[in-house]
Amino acid sequence: MQEAADLLKNGLCILGLPYSRDQIEAFLRYLTELKKWNRAYNLTGLKSDEDIVIKHFLDSLLFLKVLPSDIRSAADIGSGAGFPGLPMKIMRPELTMVLIEPSQKKALFLDHMRRTLGLTGLEIINSRIEDVKGLLVSAVLTRALFSVKEFIDKAGKILKHDGVYLLSKGPKVEEELRGLRIRNMVGEAIQLPFHKSTRHLVMIRKADV
Repeated sequence: MQEAADLLKNGLCILGLPYSRDQIEAFLRYLTELKKWNRAYNLTGLKSDEDIVIKHFLDSLLFLKVLPSDIRSAADIGSGAGFPGLPMKIMRPELTMVLIEPSQKKALFLDHMRRTLGLTGLEIINSRIEDVKGLLVSAVLTRALFSVKEFIDKAGKILKHDGVYLLSKGPKVEEELRGLRIRNMVGEAIQLPFHKSTRHLVMIRKADV
């Protein structure tokens, strides 16, 4: 577990994200519980500490590099085992976070993690995004689950008029953006620490769509 802690700390330093001892301990508890639940519920295909730290935790935290500082509430659409929303919440505890996940077993795990880590300002909705009602947030997030157009179409109804869409995409992001009428967009290519992959973080303001 010390190796996982050191890997996480080094990754956070590379990303320029300051951390506390409590936050590192929260991630290690998250890692332990994820592996324990994964044996019964198959929450993720990643099994090793190294893969989970790099490809789940650090990959999720790339969103913080483009999240506007004035954002106070966000919804993670199709959160799965909590990515990217739960790592973001651990690092930004003041952020009100909603995890939307249609799979009951994954939603149960998310609720378990909320209680295990004692997180406040975290809501889990066991539903498809199409069925969510009465929710409005300042940012909607997804990690490679939808195309850009599909995400805008599905998530726009829960996004405030001055809110932002945030997506993490692979190398074909330009193909997805081609033909979409978006007046302005912020894009940043960030290399995933300790990995050859480059993530393309895209931020689009609702007013520009």
